[in-house]
Amino acid sequence: MIGSIENNSPHKVVIVGGGFGGLYTAQSLAKANVNVTLIDKRNFHLFQPLLYQVATGTLSPADISSPLRAVLSKSKNTKVMLGEVTDIDPQAQKAIVGDEAIPYDTLIIATGVKHSYFGKDQWEEFAPGLKTVEDAIEMRRRIFMAFEAAEKETDPEKRRAWLTFVIVGGGPTGVELAGALADLAYETLKQDFRNIDTSETKILLLEGMDRILPPYVPELSQAAEASLQRFGVEVQTKTLVTNIENDIVTIKQENEEKKIASKTILWAAGVQASRIGKVLAERTGVECDRVGRVIVEPDLSIKGYPNIFVIGDLANFSHQTGKPLPGVAPVAKQEGEYVAALIKQRLHNQTLPQFSYIDRGSLAMIGHNSAVVDLGFIKLTGFIAWLFWLFIHIYFLIEFDNKLIVMLQWAWNYVTRKRGARLITGQELQPSE
Repeated sequence: MIGSIENNSPHKVVIVGGGFGGLYTAQSLAKANVNVTLIDKRNFHLFQPLLYQVATGTLSPADISSPLRAVLSKSKNTKVMLGEVTDIDPQAQKAIVGDEAIPYDTLIIATGVKHSYFGKDQWEEFAPGLKTVEDAIEMRRRIFMAFEAAEKETDPEKRRAWLTFVIVGGGPTGVELAGALADLAYETLKQDFRNIDTSETKILLLEGMDRILPPYVPELSQAAEASLQRFGVEVQTKTLVTNIENDIVTIKQENEEKKIASKTILWAAGVQASRIGKVLAERTGVECDRVGRVIVEPDLSIKGYPNIFVIGDLANFSHQTGKPLPGVAPVAKQEGEYVAALIKQRLHNQTLPQFSYIDRGSLAMIGHNSAVVDLGFIKLTGFIAWLFWLFIHIYFLIEFDNKLIVMLQWAWNYVTRKRGARLITGQELQPSE
């Protein structure tokens, strides 16, 4: 393997995954003297940070999705292929999609991660996670069906179980989901039912660490917890989930075990790498960390194969701080742009310094008029932070029509406190007992 690229184009670049990392790589190579093939098992790019708003009825899936072919239609050197890469042959330099072998000179893998149940995969049936459109639609079905079931339930104990929502995981997803649920129950739905008072809804946010939003500075974690409590969310830290079964969540707090009856349990804790990381390890001998992320070199390639790159959530890049970079969109975006720039340099037998992530801050929505933002040089909470969160998320949406639609939806929801995407869909339309 060589680290430079001879200028005998067309050089073949294969990108696996159409998330932030893969898409920004493809866009950055639009005018390069290469042929790009972007392979994804979905035909759209999904803006995952707003999935929780689909799950709680604020937005529709199409509002946060962009067809890959449309996004890349002006990149004449780029071909989009619908399919799933199941294997890789690094010696023959081919990616295997079904019965087809796609040749590459440079391979970029950006397939992301999925939620992890820490070895308790049987919990997935009772506590859906939030990584895909299907996850969000299923979560939305369970949330709104819970209110419908409570409306019909005459037994007070069973009704309480239907109106009790347990969110496992106090990271950004869990916090944002809890805040959106509180707004839904205590504002949006408060006049929609006749037999129940939705203000009696109980929302529990469980976190195993000593504070929510562990990656944030303590003062922002405290501000987020105070905001959630003000909205009606019950935050329980130092709380470990030990079992989920038969609509019962078993938790452990210090040495005490408790049981919570809940018909709606939502999972926002833990991630594990996509399957392709394991395939890559088997084919190349590259090391993976305990959650399956691929350990990459300083230039985001893998050891021994300078023409294979892993970027985004699937990559464990620990060369900058000694810890893996967070699995957030800005990291994937910058990594994609870096790899594209490196490929273009290699076309001229040149290279670049190692990748260096520029951390421009982190942010999380808490609820109506409330968010936390850490820009490093300044930390914001409350309404100003909320406005900043809105602006950043509009900015990162891919297509102009998505930006416009989401902006209008948010403006309407802000004025009316209504949510227009409160559809109950799916095969099981009746609540389970």
